[in-house]
Amino acid sequence: MTKYIVKQLLYSIPTLVTVSILVFVIIELPPGDYLTTYVTRLQEVGAVTTQEELAALRLRYALDQPLYARYLKWVTGMLHGDFGVSFVHNKPVADLLWGRVGLTFVLAFSALILQWLIAFPIGIYSAVRQYSLGDYLFTSLAFFSAATPEFLIALVVMYFLFVRYNFTLGGLFSVGMEDQPWSWAKFVDMMKHLGVGLLILGASSGIGLIRTMRANMLDELHRPYVTTARAKGLTELRLLVKYPVRVALNPFVSTVGWVLPALISGTTIISIVLGLPTTGPLLFSALQSQDMYLAGSFLMILSVLTVVGTLLSDILLAWLDPRIRISE
Repeated sequence: MTKYIVKQLLYSIPTLVTVSILVFVIIELPPGDYLTTYVTRLQEVGAVTTQEELAALRLRYALDQPLYARYLKWVTGMLHGDFGVSFVHNKPVADLLWGRVGLTFVLAFSALILQWLIAFPIGIYSAVRQYSLGDYLFTSLAFFSAATPEFLIALVVMYFLFVRYNFTLGGLFSVGMEDQPWSWAKFVDMMKHLGVGLLILGASSGIGLIRTMRANMLDELHRPYVTTARAKGLTELRLLVKYPVRVALNPFVSTVGWVLPALISGTTIISIVLGLPTTGPLLFSALQSQDMYLAGSFLMILSVLTVVGTLLSDILLAWLDPRIRISE
């Protein structure tokens, strides 16, 4: 196992180098650069910039250097913990990212746990009680959830809460509460805003995962080893937990490589709709304004987390399913 982990970590080095080149090139692909977007915005409001100001800005952000020089400067800076300075916010990228990572991680991780708490027991029930009334009900909810975008559910919930209870859901705090000193009332207000967003993220995705868990369980319930275990006198609950459920969890464990970066990136569209200060809207605005250092650093962090998550998936699968063995 140790040899396999070291080998995968060594393989990840050329992978991340290739990803960094692709990220940098893709961000530079649109015509112009940050200054082009900056000048366009100034012209929209009637402001005028001189050539001297543009030259000074180009020199300040090293936009006068060739592409490869800017790439090398960016990569070497990341290796030393310097992700550069955001063009738009005029702040170090590290400060912008780490300031939002905590809230994003808590929200996304809580939503993930809620999804699994919904999907696992209901999926098991639907498989064991196949074609029952409850199975049909949960299947209908799963299809409805899969067909309805999360942002649409968020808009409907926001409208209902405002019309019915005069409660504005957008943002972390209610109007007039954000500037108040921290108190129990402010904490409760924040949890109300986060709680509704958490329910939208967790419930809508969790109901969709019911079908996955149900299908996996149905594949395993009719295997010969289940019949053998039942013939040996195992109770139904112990049989389910020890064998079919354990194997049915494989697809969920194998997707840890996608889940780990999602905990940091968050759900961008939902965060924009709900006005949550997570990392997703920050990345979206950075891509729109061609803020190379901010967008590139963010995408590189997600790439590293994807590589680490894939390695964790392989290790967890080998531990969860005895049929899987990692070759040395």
